[in-house]
Amino acid sequence: MNKKLGKDARILLGVTVAAVCVIVIGAFFAPAQVDTDHTPSTFNSGSAGAKAAYLLLNRLGYRTERLDESAAALDHVDAPHATLILAEAPSLDYRKEKPPIADFLRLGGHVLATGESSAAMLPDSHIAQPNGLHTALCYTTPQGLSPLARAGRVAIEVPMRWSSNDATTRIDQLCGDDAVVIHYAVGKGEVIWWSSPLPLSNRGLREDPSLKLLLASVGPPGSLVIFDEYIHGARPDLWATASGTPVAAMGWQLAGVAILLVLSFGRRNGPLRALVSSPRTSPLEFAESMGDLYRKAGAVDVVTGCAERRLLHFLETQGGIPRERLRSAPEAIAATVAERFRYRGTGLAEDIKAAREAEFAKLAPKSALALVKRLDHHIANLTGLMKHSKSENPHGELRD
Repeated sequence: MNKKLGKDARILLGVTVAAVCVIVIGAFFAPAQVDTDHTPSTFNSGSAGAKAAYLLLNRLGYRTERLDESAAALDHVDAPHATLILAEAPSLDYRKEKPPIADFLRLGGHVLATGESSAAMLPDSHIAQPNGLHTALCYTTPQGLSPLARAGRVAIEVPMRWSSNDATTRIDQLCGDDAVVIHYAVGKGEVIWWSSPLPLSNRGLREDPSLKLLLASVGPPGSLVIFDEYIHGARPDLWATASGTPVAAMGWQLAGVAILLVLSFGRRNGPLRALVSSPRTSPLEFAESMGDLYRKAGAVDVVTGCAERRLLHFLETQGGIPRERLRSAPEAIAATVAERFRYRGTGLAEDIKAAREAEFAKLAPKSALALVKRLDHHIANLTGLMKHSKSENPHGELRD
């Protein structure tokens, strides 16, 4: 006589069958992989990856390698015949990479760095926010007759610019007044900096000027081109990859959860008691008490302060206005916005001034709400102006 499965066993069996069905159906009907990886890594075959550059240089006669350890390993490289590519490292602390890279340059090595964080690993780096507002790709203007300039008009993004006016720094490409491709000597070596890794990405290499710029940056065929994957998270083995991460702590936590599950399942044979239900009025009373607390504290200045910071952050990140200017008087900020966006929104200076004085003026709640709405209205108006400007100039060409 067959023994029937218990209730818990039937639940477990049903969940297992459902999970298997979901896995099988997902394997056949899952959508294509979404191109969301923006890392310019040689392992990334997406539009932002650098896999095409790695393979193409190898076929053109270059010796290509990946560096999955610290730049200290460069002391074993023939520096005068090698180029190190630092393609837009993540925003992590790689200051310890700076000394060995400087030694590599002094021995005659070449370094191609792109973006802000990679520039931080270079000796004598000088980057700043761009002078112009670049809402789309910019097609550069070559400067001079250097190999980097003879690449032609390159499509590139301009999140940062090179700000040094040193005589040893040679500007090869400009976007408006912003230097986006430069080179300068360090010891026996040379540094080349791009404002963005776009020209060496899988998407950027479709254009001839981008390919010419890459070839001019890495030197003649036969030399060694090293793609630094260490700054993208690559490590020589699994344990090195897991170092510095909370993997060990997660293992102990999972073991603790497993023990708790075993103990809780074993207790199912004991007596069960229904949980005590809380009165339905408890959440409402809590909300009312918190509202009274904030009302007594007079937290109106917190709201207006947040609205002001939101507006200034928008002007800095979306509008490209330098942070130093945003720290100036409200009238100066309003004048800069009017000049850059032709924005004639009434009361911008007055609203910023009122938000700054709200901490001491003790506004009424209705007045504070009206001020917050006006500040958000300025953001909406400026966003519309930016979208309108972008639609009139879709290719990122700089207008006179």
